[in-house]
Amino acid sequence: MDRKVVEFRLDPADVSAVRFGISPGYELVHAVRVALRPQVAPLHWGWFRTLRDEPASAAFRVLATISGVDGYLPDFLTSAPSGDMTPEEELERLRRVPDEQLRADLHKMVLRSGGARQREIRELIADPARARATIVAAWQEVWATLLAPVWPQMLRLMRADIAVRARRIGDAGIAEMAATLHSTVTWRDDVVRVELPHYANSVDCGGTGLVLVPSVMATRRCFVLDEPPTQPTIFYPAHGISETWHRPGSAALDALTALLGAARARLVIELQQPLSTSECAQLTGLAASTASHHLTVLRDAGLVDSRRAGGRVLHTRTPLGEALAGRH
Repeated sequence: MDRKVVEFRLDPADVSAVRFGISPGYELVHAVRVALRPQVAPLHWGWFRTLRDEPASAAFRVLATISGVDGYLPDFLTSAPSGDMTPEEELERLRRVPDEQLRADLHKMVLRSGGARQREIRELIADPARARATIVAAWQEVWATLLAPVWPQMLRLMRADIAVRARRIGDAGIAEMAATLHSTVTWRDDVVRVELPHYANSVDCGGTGLVLVPSVMATRRCFVLDEPPTQPTIFYPAHGISETWHRPGSAALDALTALLGAARARLVIELQQPLSTSECAQLTGLAASTASHHLTVLRDAGLVDSRRAGGRVLHTRTPLGEALAGRH
């Protein structure tokens, strides 16, 4: 595959303005893509089996026509989140998309499509007010059936990812944290580089900063927003996504609490990726010394493995720990 690079150039003001966000719209579009091609997303097969007939609905077909199965996504569907956006805020933002942006983004889809799909997109371009109303109604209906039932689980995973990365910035610096976003992301000399298939660009962030957005549904690679007037943004796969992510965590947590006690059960559940002792303490609300004690007990029981990495000790679940936590 031909690999190209999108560069985000940051000045000192941009570095201090790097921040995280959560995008319900980005998750929904990628949920649609997963439903269109579940064979390429094995981590989502359990979730997909819960959908029954929803992907056959007229509303789903509207979003599927616009998003396609891969590649470019219209910016109006995936704009940079202003912090921890709610589905209601995302829907309200979609209602306010200007006609000119709607036309421009849909025109890009025309150039990337053909046949019946291209004709349907041209019909949307011809009447942007009607198109907007159609897309908003479809978004609302598809959200209710595809993601609303699992949104609490998704929020837990994305917020945990952000908490760990924010702590990593404090411990090792922002460039070190950025290097862990994905294998295709590097940060060097005030330039963040993202390798993408078949697309290259260079963006001056201009003091507005860079938004980093974790994703549960898009687990295969990163996506970017890099064209003005959109806020420079990198969407990246969140840590800790397993094939059982869609199941409520309460059942596993309750069972483990009865077995291990509340603090140790929470540590086993939260150790979805390597974490330092201080990160474990932060995520569970424990003092560092208390977290260290519980981690020692879990390690002695064979549920946690601890290894030194530089100046830190990182803890991960063992296969036995994974089996216990995998119930959620």
